[in-house]
Amino acid sequence: MDKKQLDRILRVRTLQLGLAQAEEARANAQHSSEQALRDRIAALAANVSPVPDARADGLSLIAAAHFRQRLHQSAVAADNRVRQAEAGMVRASAATREAKRDQTAIEKLLSRAEKDAVLAEMRKLEDAPPTRKIRHDPC
Repeated sequence: MDKKQLDRILRVRTLQLGLAQAEEARANAQHSSEQALRDRIAALAANVSPVPDARADGLSLIAAAHFRQRLHQSAVAADNRVRQAEAGMVRASAATREAKRDQTAIEKLLSRAEKDAVLAEMRKLEDAPPTRKIRHDPC
């Protein structure tokens, strides 16, 4: 491969790495958001627990039970979303590692090609005939 082609491939791989890193950052943000939501739901569920109260009537207990049931359903859904976000994080980090590996491989090929070009130029200079004639002082 020539240097131009390797440069183009390197630009593409660098762009792919940037996109993969952005996707990984988005997945990390999604995961932390889902964890925060799960924690908020758990805190709400803890605050809705039944409290012995002489003034509590049946209707408020029914409403609290209904609210607790809905919070429980939301907590289960939040746990599922957290697991999905974790899986997305794992996929995104794997994609980032692969993109970084591809970019590093192209960088190594490019540096090897540059080194080979320098060595070829050095050989060409070594094999070239001398350009100036040796002239002696007049005797």
